[in-house]
Amino acid sequence: MVIPAAIREELRAHAAAEAPNECCGLVLVKDGVAVRYIPGVNTLASPYRYELYIDPFVWSEIEDDLDQVIFHSHPETEPRPSRTDRELAGLWSGKPFLIYGLARDELRGWRVSRDEVTEIELSR
Repeated sequence: MVIPAAIREELRAHAAAEAPNECCGLVLVKDGVAVRYIPGVNTLASPYRYELYIDPFVWSEIEDDLDQVIFHSHPETEPRPSRTDRELAGLWSGKPFLIYGLARDELRGWRVSRDEVTEIELSR
């Protein structure tokens, strides 16, 4: 998956703005390339977990040809899915996730399910 520098900067800035809590949002991807970031609200306002909220109108306006990739940050830990991330994958299980590790200034991609975690190669 290609995450251009401008999108990476939006993800980093959102993570920094929400620290010490986790931030979350949606990255929209077309043909394997991130084209837009939609910042969400972490309704839990927690440094250890997130619950993504995006205005339903905004969500309904996303074009059908765009893949939706969940994004969240880890303010203090490496950008690797936690046990909580795996347990709460839910409807997004097996789909791509992006995690930004604020302390390490590192973005990594994953396919996450309750039982399995597989890293996705990211490029610029």
